[in-house]
Amino acid sequence: MKKRNFAFMFIACLAFIACESDNKEVIVEAPPVTELYTLAKNSMEAGEFSEAANLFDNVEREYPYSIWASRSQLMSAYANYEANKYDEAIIGLDRFIQLHPSNRNTPYAYYLKALCYYEQITDVSRDQLITQKALMVLQKIARRYPETKYARDALLKIDLTRDHLAGKEMAVGRYYLIKRNYLAAINRFQIVINKYQTTSHVAEALHRVVEAYSALGLTEEANKIAAVLGFNYPGSAWYIDSYSLINKKNKNVEKPFLNRAWNWVF
Repeated sequence: MKKRNFAFMFIACLAFIACESDNKEVIVEAPPVTELYTLAKNSMEAGEFSEAANLFDNVEREYPYSIWASRSQLMSAYANYEANKYDEAIIGLDRFIQLHPSNRNTPYAYYLKALCYYEQITDVSRDQLITQKALMVLQKIARRYPETKYARDALLKIDLTRDHLAGKEMAVGRYYLIKRNYLAAINRFQIVINKYQTTSHVAEALHRVVEAYSALGLTEEANKIAAVLGFNYPGSAWYIDSYSLINKKNKNVEKPFLNRAWNWVF
């Protein structure tokens, strides 16, 4: 028999029913809060996360003003997170944060919310709204709770998240480049150069701008960007490609690009 059936049997066995002969009123008392909480905790430990979330919710409903209520709110959110029910977990975490802004577990609630977003991040070919939401929450953790262990892990995830967002801009920029929409491509690469300066994509972004300017016949602008690339990334493969492109005597401006790192994008 499933744990859920046991839960209902347990509650039914502990119910106190008082029937008055005149009006037939039925009063059902909830089990003690510790028993309800223990039942939910046992479901969690058994890996029955959806059931555990329901049982923790029941604790809060039956004992809304007890210390167990706030614990159950957080545990319900964690159970939904473990069940990969990220939307439900985020709703529960937002509610906990709103009701308990000064609770000692609030930093953890923010961290768990960040994980709910972070674990849904998809490859750069898809929309990155979830990635942006993850970054916002991670930055909030680092800013509000800098001395916590959650902040330390958040900082690492911030770097990875920003690199991912930069990768998305690069993918779109490469797409525009191969379509010969050079101005749109330059705009995307400039976002990487200006907004994501600490990511691993900047050297390539500079090189792609050199390619786009060269394709447009803007030799002076291409030379300036190549100089920036050489100053910041001397000896890099991207600078070597840019240097070769600019100094090539017979440049084919129709197809000057995508000699590196193209196959994995689309």
